[in-house]
Amino acid sequence: MKEDVLDVLMYLFEHYMDDDAENEPDRQDLQARLDEAGFHSAEIDQALGWLDRLVSEEPVAGRLGSEAAQRVYTFDEQHRLNLEARGFLVFLEQNGLLTTGTRELVIDRVMELDADEIDLYQLKWVVLMVLFNQPDDNIAYSRLEEVVMAESVPALTEYLH
Repeated sequence: MKEDVLDVLMYLFEHYMDDDAENEPDRQDLQARLDEAGFHSAEIDQALGWLDRLVSEEPVAGRLGSEAAQRVYTFDEQHRLNLEARGFLVFLEQNGLLTTGTRELVIDRVMELDADEIDLYQLKWVVLMVLFNQPDDNIAYSRLEEVVMAESVPALTEYLH
């Protein structure tokens, strides 16, 4: 997948995730709307498949492992998630917005995107999508949504001070 798939996912999330369940478009309707918005059919199929796999994931309950343990990233994860992105994940976890389980789910979703690198803005969207699909993380989702939807998102250094 390319970063364009993430563009499709972000578009879907912005336009359809908060809609009422009654008015939720079916897959064919979504494909047609995305096609009208200018996305290519291959990107649309990949994005909808990505979402299907996210939704089919079991909710992450509780914490996995010790809170004192540090996550060691593989070479591929380090390449895809630069230092700023990894620092943001640590920040979210230290502030209770991610559990170790949801962090792993975020990393899994990022790695499936198969982009060369995911920037901080894109990572925030992936985290938001993951938290949206976790039934017990409504507060974390709401807090992070404010950060993602803000027009001027503060730099990570502002979070860490």
